[in-house]
Amino acid sequence: MTTTAPPPPTEIRPASLSRPWAALLGVLGVGSALAVGDLVAGLVNPPSSPFLAVGNQFIRLTPEWLKQFAIATFGTWDKVALLAGMAVVIAALAVLAGLASRRRPGPGLTVIVVMGLVAGLCAVLAPTFTGLDLVPPFASLVIGFAAFLVLHRASLTWAAAGRAAADAPDRAPEAGIARRRALALSGGVLAGTAVAGVVGRLLGGGSAAEASRSAVGALPPAPAPAPLIPAGADFAAAGTPTFVTRSEDFYRIDTALQVPQVQAGTWSLRVHGMVDREINLTFEALRARRLVEVPITMTCVSNGVGGYLMSTAVFTGVPLADLLAEAGVRPGAQQVFSTSVDGFTTGTPVRTLTDGRDAMLAIGMNGAPLPVEHGFPVRMVVPGLYGYVSGCKWITDMEVTTWEARTPYWEERDWAREGPIKTQSRIDVPKPDARIRAGRVVVAGTAWAQRTGIARVEVRADGGRWQAAELSTEVNLDTWRMWRTTLTLPAGRHTLQVRALDRSGYLQTSIEQVSIPDGATGWHTVGVTAA
Repeated sequence: MTTTAPPPPTEIRPASLSRPWAALLGVLGVGSALAVGDLVAGLVNPPSSPFLAVGNQFIRLTPEWLKQFAIATFGTWDKVALLAGMAVVIAALAVLAGLASRRRPGPGLTVIVVMGLVAGLCAVLAPTFTGLDLVPPFASLVIGFAAFLVLHRASLTWAAAGRAAADAPDRAPEAGIARRRALALSGGVLAGTAVAGVVGRLLGGGSAAEASRSAVGALPPAPAPAPLIPAGADFAAAGTPTFVTRSEDFYRIDTALQVPQVQAGTWSLRVHGMVDREINLTFEALRARRLVEVPITMTCVSNGVGGYLMSTAVFTGVPLADLLAEAGVRPGAQQVFSTSVDGFTTGTPVRTLTDGRDAMLAIGMNGAPLPVEHGFPVRMVVPGLYGYVSGCKWITDMEVTTWEARTPYWEERDWAREGPIKTQSRIDVPKPDARIRAGRVVVAGTAWAQRTGIARVEVRADGGRWQAAELSTEVNLDTWRMWRTTLTLPAGRHTLQVRALDRSGYLQTSIEQVSIPDGATGWHTVGVTAA
């Protein structure tokens, strides 16, 4: 008698999600976490948004070479580039987390928890941390965790029901219900994420600060208004910048990933430290003081040779010399250590604020209140110094102290303690690698030597004889000066160079130096092709 062995039992494989759907769940889980974090931060404190908290900590920890690379590559778009890069990295991690969770939610939940903890740590490490700043990352972690877990369970139930229906057609209705439930939950999370993200952006987007700026209205008249800019102050028709830069075109380089939102009605300034009398000012009290109105050219220390990180505006503000005289600076004081509302700090030599230059707490720019992104309601402006030691925006605290007692942000990162702007020049036209008509060619550009003044600008082609250029009308020692000349260039490739001589007799050096630690040097060189 023969017996037939029973067939081996069918291997039961656990249900799993398709790769596209798993990736989508990862994006929805992480996206919902970030959106809720933004929403709660908009209600509590916009910079505590998990996305921004991580970005700001990244900026604080980024090595100097990478910061300079970003500024050189992206210019004033460096923060947009950082945010876009962060979004790409986070999206990639979300996709990978979803793909790793096709059968079990563990990997995706782990990624969301780790992201939430990292965001919380970054919030704690922020210089302006308060306990409330932990609320957005905590809410982000909880909602992201819950959303991913619920979506994953519903999707896995759909996948299992679909497999069962394939083997038993009578179970098709059950699979349809599971499918509709998973799709409805996913659609709901997607819609909620979109709404939370939009509302969060609106809450943190600065409408209150802009409304406050509009409410400030016209600037009080300065006793000595800025003189009219002479017609010959620039050679814009030849291709140089206009003498005064439009406020919307003024360069912006700072460490603020999101522009601080400060209302004039809540702003205050404390002047303290090595002074005889501590001073506390509201915006209205500051605005009521004696004002000056002066054209000033500001230059970023990250401005490379031939760079465009410089602009000129007519600033209106309160002289810092008046404020410090009223406070009574004590002997031995060396720096004014200024702090922004976002925790950024600068250290400005006391002598540069009291030596007669138009150093000020600016409340206006080009005849209007400061733009929010340029420091509204109040910022520091000091002619002749790079912004990293003098241009504290959204300023809220000034401590008169010594160099040893306090170390400002950039000095902690090995930048020079004092940052006088170096004598420099650049060629604005022709542009690098331009194709031009052979013969007489107009060459024009910009030179600057704030606090000293430009005495002469010289240009040459192909290493030949230096030729003096025509200078624009000088407005004051604290602003740039335009130049132009005509060179005769035969057909072929040519190299143009420029150098400036300032009124102290210093001739701009040809030695090339990068921005770190105290500003770039070298002759601006442009290659063109004449045809």
